[in-house]
Amino acid sequence: MTPGVKPLVAGNWKMNGTGAALGEVRAIVEGLSASGSAVADAMLCVPATLIGRAADAAGGAVLEIGGQDCHAKESGAHTGDVSAEMLRDAGASAVIVGHSERRTDHGETDATVRDKAAAAWRAGVTAIICVGETREQRENGEAERVTSAQLDGSIPDDMTAGNTVIAYEPVWAIGTGLVPSNDDIAAIHALIRDRMEARFGGEGRKVRILYGGSVKSGNAAEIFAIDNVDGGLIGGASLKAADFLAICDAVPD
Repeated sequence: MTPGVKPLVAGNWKMNGTGAALGEVRAIVEGLSASGSAVADAMLCVPATLIGRAADAAGGAVLEIGGQDCHAKESGAHTGDVSAEMLRDAGASAVIVGHSERRTDHGETDATVRDKAAAAWRAGVTAIICVGETREQRENGEAERVTSAQLDGSIPDDMTAGNTVIAYEPVWAIGTGLVPSNDDIAAIHALIRDRMEARFGGEGRKVRILYGGSVKSGNAAEIFAIDNVDGGLIGGASLKAADFLAICDAVPD
C-alpha cells in the first residue's frame, strides 16, 4: 500500500450479469455496511445494461458503480456505443478504459485509450486506465518497456489523483490462475509510481495503482501488502458477494 492513499477494490464483471445478479450487488452492500469498515473504497464495474439498476441497489453509500468502457465522443452517430455522459447519467462514477480485452479484441491503441480517459473526465467520472504486458512480452524482458509506453500514451496530460486510477494487469494473469511473483508485482508498481511522479509530481505520488490478474481471497492480503499496490481490479472473484467481500476484508488496516 501507499501511505496516505485510500485503497480501492474494484470488481469488473465483464460480460456477465443480468437482473438476476442484482442480488449479489445487494449482498455486497449489506456486507460492506455490516462491516462498518472504511479502510478501502469499493466499486463494481458492471455491464451497461445493469448500471442504473445496480446504482439503485447500491444506494450511493458504501458501494460505487462503474462502467467498463465508453466512447470518446459525447454523442453522435456511433451505433451501439455508450458515451461517458450516458454512463454518468445512469449512475456510474467511474469507467474502465484500456482493458487488455478491449486492446486485443477491439484493436484499441494507446491514443484511443487516451481519448476515452479524457472523455471520462469530461463527463465527471473517474477513468480507471489499464496497462500490462502479454506473456510473450514478459518472457522477452519487455514488461517494463511495454508498461511504460502504455502509461505514456494512454494518460492525458491533465491527470489528477482525483480523476484517475491506474490498474496494472499482466495480460497473462487475467483469468488464468497465474500470478506474478511478489517481487515482479512490486517492480512494476514501483516503475508506475516513479513514472507517474516524474510526469505529474504530487498527483503522481497520490494516484491509486491497482493490481489485477487472478486476485482471490486466498492471495489478496499478500498482494495488497506490497508497496505501491493500492487495491485491486478484480475479475471473476467479484461476481459473488462472498468472494468479493472476502477480498475487501483482506485490505490491511
